[in-house]
Amino acid sequence: MPSTVSRLGHSLFARPIPLLLLAMLSWSGNTIAGRLAVDEISPLLLVSLRWVGVIGALWPFYGAEVKAQWPAMRPRLGWLVLMATFGFTIFNVLYYYAARSTSAVNLGILQGSMPIFVMAGTIVMLGTRPTRLQWAGALITTLGVLLVATQGNPMALIHLSISRGDGLLLIACLFYSLYTVALRDRPPMQGAVFFTMLAAVAAITSLPLIPLDWLTGGLHWPTWKGWLIAVYVAMFPSCLAQLFFLRGVDLVGPSRAGVFMNLVPVMSALLGVGLLGEPFRWYHAVAMVLVFTGIWIAEHTKRVG
Repeated sequence: MPSTVSRLGHSLFARPIPLLLLAMLSWSGNTIAGRLAVDEISPLLLVSLRWVGVIGALWPFYGAEVKAQWPAMRPRLGWLVLMATFGFTIFNVLYYYAARSTSAVNLGILQGSMPIFVMAGTIVMLGTRPTRLQWAGALITTLGVLLVATQGNPMALIHLSISRGDGLLLIACLFYSLYTVALRDRPPMQGAVFFTMLAAVAAITSLPLIPLDWLTGGLHWPTWKGWLIAVYVAMFPSCLAQLFFLRGVDLVGPSRAGVFMNLVPVMSALLGVGLLGEPFRWYHAVAMVLVFTGIWIAEHTKRVG
């Protein structure tokens, strides 16, 4: 007879909204971890450790199944390498470097571009057409992100300047959006097994970052706090969140799942209030209403993408 934990797990993996909410919450925690990581661990080393940690955790459970599925995946090895390298390794590198050289306002605004990129990608790559309600939901959630990013003053958009960090972050968002769209074409296998394959490639492609970090003079071996941060980002944003998001895309498609990405800046702000003692402002509440309203509108449509 299945255990209570097993039954709960099966029930959760049949419900896209809780899965996607948990994924966004984990990714929001990654923003807090990134702030806490300053002077505790260097960014490139953190990227390497997170993916090595993920494959170390998953391989004992799914390694045998990966080996069994490998003959079927070998013809698509190039596609697999591109997915993992750009969606995981390069995205994280660009994100960490962008966060060091752009403002919080720009960071929030540009992250809000991902759902639009995902919808555009489903049109170009998959030939689908999001409904008007889905576009409306994406627009409303984006307005919520802009409200948080501009700290309740949308006129601040007039004074924004584009920096090198902005360009890096925009490229990072584009890469992850393409990864999200490409998930629709993943092979017919268990999501955890497929993710283990991607994590293995990400771990391999991230290892050269350590000598690169050393050669550029940026290598900072983790303090004990840095190790705790590395464990967190490996287990939650990198492992569980990716599995939950992968399953969410399977259940509702990339367009509808992509709308949930606008929760990340809002949840990050709320976690900053609770964990870092940052003040809770009126625009946080309004943004929450806008984002959840947009998601509700997008979810009450036919499955698209």
